[in-house]
Amino acid sequence: MKVHNHFGCGFPEAIYRKSLLIELAQTGLNFKSEVEKDIYYQAQWIGKRRLDVLVEQKVLVELKAVGEIDKTACNQVLNYLNIFKIEVGLLLDFGADSLQFKRFVYSERNLRNQ
Repeated sequence: MKVHNHFGCGFPEAIYRKSLLIELAQTGLNFKSEVEKDIYYQAQWIGKRRLDVLVEQKVLVELKAVGEIDKTACNQVLNYLNIFKIEVGLLLDFGADSLQFKRFVYSERNLRNQ
């Protein structure tokens, strides 16, 4: 909220990410930005994806600056949680007048219940 309150909407995603990293550093939490992860299909490497922020190796934070959280962005977070075995994801969109966000929880149990 502090980052969005400071800048409002209209900046590129990178500005919000760098500012959020400053805020995270002040909390003392362990985090990494722009984490590259390998993707495999049938045990064969097929590419890489970049995660915006990974906090405590447990929480994925995906950032957008588009103005509205859409189904594609939600699916992206769910796919990352599934493929990289991360249980919690936060999708933050700085592109609207007020900060938009969604929280995702993903587990094998949730997958079986779908």
